[in-house]
This record gives sequence, C-alpha cells and structure tokens, in this order.
Amino acid sequence: MPTILPVEDKYPSIDDAVFIAPNCTIVGDVVIGKNCSVWFNAVIRGDVNFIKIGDYTNIQDNVTIHCTYLKNGTTIGNYVNIGHNSIVHGCIVHDYVLLGMGSIVMDNAVIESNVIIAAGAVVLENTVCESGFLYAGIPAKKIKPLTDEQLGMLQQLPHNYVKYSGWFTEK
Repeated sequence: MPTILPVEDKYPSIDDAVFIAPNCTIVGDVVIGKNCSVWFNAVIRGDVNFIKIGDYTNIQDNVTIHCTYLKNGTTIGNYVNIGHNSIVHGCIVHDYVLLGMGSIVMDNAVIESNVIIAAGAVVLENTVCESGFLYAGIPAKKIKPLTDEQLGMLQQLPHNYVKYSGWFTEK
C-alpha cells in the first residue's frame, strides 16, 4: 500500500482518477489533479510547504517532489512528464513540460510551458526556462528551439501515461 499521511492536519487531496503505485509516499499539503500517475518509489512530501500538481501529470519512478519551509511551495501544471529519478524542489513548472530522467529543478526556478529539460540537467535557483526551448547541462542552458516533433511529443506523452497506468488499475 502507498504511504499517504497528513502532516499537522494537512491531508493530501488526490483525485479519484489518479494511479498511485503501491510503494510511493504522499504526505502533507499535496493536491493532485485528475488522470495523473504517481509511479513506484516516488515521494511527494508536502510537509514544510504546499505541493500542487495539475491534471494529466505523470510522476515517474523514484521522483522526489519537495518544497522549502516558509519560502517556496511547488506548483506543477497540467500535462507534465517528470522523468525517473528527477528532483523537483520549491519551483514552478508550467504545462506541457518534460523533465528528463535525473533532472533537478531547484527553488524559485520557473519552467514555462512547452519546455524540455534534458536528462541529467540541473536548473539552478531563480532560473527561468523560456517557452519553446530545450535546456540541457549543468547548469541548464538554453540549447535550441523545440521541433514540431518534440512539441507533439509533449502533447502525446501524458496520454501514454494514462494508458500505462490503466494496465495496473483495470479489473
């Protein structure tokens, strides 16, 4: 069973249409919208501030989402793909974003809509990633505009994860 716990009387609010893997952890001031998926070993820890996750967002295996005490909550938009082993901390991630595997997004960073953060990239504090671009490296830098194919992938990938999660929930 997943670990879903309150922290100081703040309970996670999770839409009924969310797939929650049996070994993930969701605690505290967390809101998760419809048709999301929280995969194996993911941790969403809203203990020291809020975490708000929109609709059709997938939080893949071993992802950690956290926030900063008395400073930065974490807001994640709709149709966001958070790749395996990523860390999302005290930042804002807008709609139709892919955070590649092992990427890190730090406090007060803003990832605008229609952005890809490459696998292993580190988005430093206070960085704004402009809509329509691929960012890569340590620290993450704007590399090139997204292609039509990449923009289409940002549209399609969240729906794939709804399908994948159905494999675990259908009777």
